[in-house]
Amino acid sequence: MLRLLRILLILAVVVGVAVVGYAYLGDLSPDQTSVSEPVTLDGS
Repeated sequence: MLRLLRILLILAVVVGVAVVGYAYLGDLSPDQTSVSEPVTLDGS
């Protein structure tokens, strides 16, 4: 049982390092576009 727990812990650490590495090295930046809409203001 202890062996299985150790393997799961090591696997969780490896997956965590992989996710952090992908977040830093992967292309996760969104495409940026300009958005402009006219706004009508009520004059008082």
